[in-house]
Amino acid sequence: MKFLVGYNGSDVSKAALSLARTYADLLGAEVLVVTSMVGGSSEKPDDIGKATRDLQYAEEFFQEKGIPCRTEQLARGMTPGEDMVKYAQENDVDQIFVGIEKKSRTQKLILGSNAQYIILKAPCPVVSVNSP
Repeated sequence: MKFLVGYNGSDVSKAALSLARTYADLLGAEVLVVTSMVGGSSEKPDDIGKATRDLQYAEEFFQEKGIPCRTEQLARGMTPGEDMVKYAQENDVDQIFVGIEKKSRTQKLILGSNAQYIILKAPCPVVSVNSP
C-alpha cells in the first residue's frame, strides 16, 4: 500500500503528514512525500533550500516510527495540484493526504485551489486535513 502526502512545510501540511504517519503505521503502508515547485528560472535558491529542508524533516518524521518513506521535490512546470495527481497516477498511489487552507473567494479565483483539483481529479481516495 502506498500513501502520497503533498508537503510544503506549512502547519496544515504537517497535519496531513501526521495523519498519514498514523495510517501508515496501522496499515503498513509506504509513504511518498512530495513537494511541487514550478521549476525553471523562477525558483529562488532560498526556496529550493527550504523545500529540501522540509523534505528532510518529513523523512526523519517517518523514520522515527520505522515507516518506509521516500521524498521527492518535483519541478515539472505544473501547478501543485496537477503535479500531485500525475505523480499519484505514475506511482500507483492508494491514497492521498492533502492539507486544506481556508481562502477567500478572491484568493480562490486568483490562485485556484490545488486541494480542490486533487480531490476532483485524483485516481484514488483523498483525505483532506485542515489546520488543528
